[in-house]
Amino acid sequence: MSYPDPRYLGADGEHSAVYRAADAGPDLLLGRQDADGGFQGTKVHYLGTGGSTNGAFGLYRWEMGPEPSGPSPHFHRTITESFYVLTGTIRLYDGDGWKDTAPGDFLFVPEGGVHAFRNESGEPASMLLLFTPGAPREGYFEELAEIASTGRTLSDEEWTDLYLRHDQYMV
Repeated sequence: MSYPDPRYLGADGEHSAVYRAADAGPDLLLGRQDADGGFQGTKVHYLGTGGSTNGAFGLYRWEMGPEPSGPSPHFHRTITESFYVLTGTIRLYDGDGWKDTAPGDFLFVPEGGVHAFRNESGEPASMLLLFTPGAPREGYFEELAEIASTGRTLSDEEWTDLYLRHDQYMV
């Protein structure tokens, strides 16, 4: 394996780094407000989007609340997905079975690899999600957030259309 072809051809480098403070609030709330005005669901932090990384990768911090959440088994045709557990217990599906994971555990899923994740622990949990190359996953997350917050019900055909537009193939 060798280094890829250069993408930057300047002579002196640029001052182009992008910083995000650890205490920056979430970019997206994926869930709903409860009767007490609190939030139940997942807080998503857009650490590095495909747009902000020139398509190199998308990196997101996924902070799940204690209620069960996460997608069913699926795969992507155009992107890889990696999971790095930060806190709590997250169930990761690697195509063969579910694994209860702990902080420091990591799962890489190549294109076409069946995978899923769930927080079924009853406690908050968080992880990093990394997509390569940097596909526009924010659009998918934002559509899911709108569906969850409004309680809108999608038909099977509408779910299929949503998934196809975002390179998500349910199994």
